Amino acid sequence: MNKGSQTESVSGALAVQLERDVFMRTLLRHLSGTLQKVVGLEEASGFVSVVGQEMGAEINGMYKQALQVSELSREQVAEVLVDLKRRIEGDFYVIEQDETRIVLGNRACPFGDKVVGRPALCMMTSNVFGSIAADNLGYAKVSIEQAIARGDAGCRVVIYLKPGADSQAAAGREYVRP
Repeated sequence: MNKGSQTESVSGALAVQLERDVFMRTLLRHLSGTLQKVVGLEEASGFVSVVGQEMGAEINGMYKQALQVSELSREQVAEVLVDLKRRIEGDFYVIEQDETRIVLGNRACPFGDKVVGRPALCMMTSNVFGSIAADNLGYAKVSIEQAIARGDAGCRVVIYLKPGADSQAAAGREYVRP
């Protein structure tokens, strides 16, 4: 048997759970895990933040162009945040919203089980959400109160829309319109 026919017989016959999405999520898991081990959680979160901010700006532009608006309203921001996560297989939903905050829940992370133990990846959500909210509404402080990455059953993300409206928030990252 020549080498080519061995490859052909193996390529479709093995029960190997590997395709592009699983490969990419696993790659991100290992990259974030390596960063967390080498430079620590805080620095790893910083690296992921930079990527998240760029992704947020790009995604924000796509939605504004699709909606043909120069700025999204608060209601549109909430809808966009839920929609973008749905498109990448997250399961975010609006718990409540008013002029001071948007509260989102989530039942499924876009990174799947690869996010568990990798809280640095939550900075992707924080920065994408914060960038979009701040660019359209002027200000955002994102607090990830619960996270699948930290072992919680789901996520709870609060986006404060006014400085000082987060008086009871423990931690969060602030974003302002560029």
